[in-house]
Amino acid sequence: MRVVVIGAGAVGGWYGGRLAETGQEVHLVTRADAATISAQGLTLRDSQGERVIQVASASIDGAGLGPCDLVLVTAKSTANAKLPELIAPLLGPRTLLVTLQNGMGNVEAFASLLPTERIVAGLCFVCINRLAPGLIENTLVGNVCMAAAHGEPNEAVATCVRLFTDAGVDCRAEQLLEAVLWKKLCWNIPFNGLAIAAGGVTTDQIVGHLPWRARARRLMDEVSAAAAARGHPFDETHIRWQLEMTAGMGAYRPSSLIDYQAGREVEVEGIWAEPLRRGEAAGVAMPELRALLSEILARLDARRGRFPDILTLGQRRPGRP
Repeated sequence: MRVVVIGAGAVGGWYGGRLAETGQEVHLVTRADAATISAQGLTLRDSQGERVIQVASASIDGAGLGPCDLVLVTAKSTANAKLPELIAPLLGPRTLLVTLQNGMGNVEAFASLLPTERIVAGLCFVCINRLAPGLIENTLVGNVCMAAAHGEPNEAVATCVRLFTDAGVDCRAEQLLEAVLWKKLCWNIPFNGLAIAAGGVTTDQIVGHLPWRARARRLMDEVSAAAAARGHPFDETHIRWQLEMTAGMGAYRPSSLIDYQAGREVEVEGIWAEPLRRGEAAGVAMPELRALLSEILARLDARRGRFPDILTLGQRRPGRP
């Protein structure tokens, strides 16, 4: 398949490289690493060692590629408003689009570009980091879950799951998108959030410090309650597994912390704000999440020296007069 990866950083570089290894025609779009990958190839590192992958091309904007079979969107969701202009020339009458992005609202960002039955949402339960230009490391293989933009799995989901499975990725279809979104947020909300709110701590510090671990657990319980109220319950086993998995990650920096420390936009809307809106709209009290969101915004205030206009939570933002 002719595959274009939009935003080929850590996640995009890893899965783009895996697809290229199995003979797919992979084109990477990455502002930061295009020159390095073009000259030296893409280096993937995991527990099996290190190898260099050659992709079909690496560019900063994908200009001139034309319609492709698959567009894999792995850019941060903070770029979603600008991506349709970049993606539109890559779409043909049968092109599939897969989002591998954190948070809620990503499918909706691309619904105007192509029929929703050709949009697939993917969620990665992994630990992947970009260590240097063109160098990607995966320290927790994990898995990828995929779901249709609306309704139950369809032909597009089956095609994408098969493509990733053939590349050696543990990839599975999920029945409903929102159900798996809440499961992923069960980790993203507490660990991405507390890493920033606590002043720049890694996951091992969160699980190893009893007050932070207890707070992470309270956030997980709120996410579980919101998911159940929305009709997508998950059981205690999932929460325990998330905590156990995190304990084995070591000193892992979640992606939101990396963005925060690098001075980049943080995915506040999709990871914390939209889940809070959906949960409270379903009648669930989420005081811990509301407080965490206020703390994250305060950190962004201090970093930027201004109040970032990235949320709409009723008439006023949480914790503000």
